[in-house]
Amino acid sequence: MVKPYFQGVTLCAALCVSASLQAQAPVYDVGDTPTQAQAAVGVDGQSSLEQRIVVLERIVESRTQMQHRLQQHLDTMQGEIDELRGAVEINTNQLEKVLERQRELYLEIDKRVEALKQGSVANNAVSTPTNSGMTPSPAPGATQSSSASSVTQDEGEAYEAAVNLILKSREYDKAIPAFQSFLGEFPNSEYAPNAHYWLGQLLFNKQKWSDASEQFNIVINKFSDSAKRPDALLKLGVISERQGNKTEARTLFEQVIQEYPNSSATKLAQSRLSGL
Repeated sequence: MVKPYFQGVTLCAALCVSASLQAQAPVYDVGDTPTQAQAAVGVDGQSSLEQRIVVLERIVESRTQMQHRLQQHLDTMQGEIDELRGAVEINTNQLEKVLERQRELYLEIDKRVEALKQGSVANNAVSTPTNSGMTPSPAPGATQSSSASSVTQDEGEAYEAAVNLILKSREYDKAIPAFQSFLGEFPNSEYAPNAHYWLGQLLFNKQKWSDASEQFNIVINKFSDSAKRPDALLKLGVISERQGNKTEARTLFEQVIQEYPNSSATKLAQSRLSGL
C-alpha cells in the first residue's frame, strides 16, 4: 500500500515541475531554426524597442510643431514691429511739418521786422495798392519759397496717405498702387527709401518674391544710409530661405549681424540662422 502511494506522489510532483518549466520556457519546436528560436525569445524586447521608437517620433514631432509655432510667432511680431515703425514715421512726419511751419513763421516775422526797421514796408509783397491801382509783385524769393513749401506739403501728404492705407484702414491692396504712384511722382523724395521698403513688404506679404526683392534691393543699393536697409537685408534673407536657397539666406543673415549688430533686425537674423 505504502509503496504505490509514494509512487503516486512522486509522479504528481514530477508532472507539476514539468508544467512549471513549460510555462516559463519559450515555446518553439525542436525543428525550428536558430533565427526562429531567437525571434521567439526576443518578442518582448522587440516590442519594447518599437515603443521607444514611437515615443521618440512623438517627441521629434512635438518639437517640430513647437518650432513652427515659434516661427509663426516671430513673423507676427515682425509684422507688428513694422506697423509700429510706420506709426512712428507718421508721427515724425507730422512733427517735422509742424516744426517746418514754425520755422517759416519765424522767418516771415524776421523779414517783416527787418523791413519795418528799414522803413520800406511799402515795397513789401504785403503792401497796399499804389495810387495807380497797380499791385506790387511779390519778391521772387517769396514766390520760390511758397512753391517749395507747397511741393513739400504735397509730398508729405501723399506719403502719409499711402502709409495710412496700411496702418489705419488696412487696405493693403490699395496701398500698393498708392506707393507706386508716390514713387513715380516723387522718386527723389526723402521718404523714397521708406516707400520702397513698404512696397516691398506689401509684395512680400503677397508672396511675390521677385517684385518684393526688387524693392528691397533698391533700398539696399540706392539708399545705403537708410534706417530701412538692415530690415531690407533681413527680408531678402527670408525670401531666399523660403525659396529654398539656404546658402544665400545664411549669407544675408550674417551680413545683417555683421553690419548692424545693435539693430532689431540682427536679433531676428540670429533667430533665422539658428533655424537653418
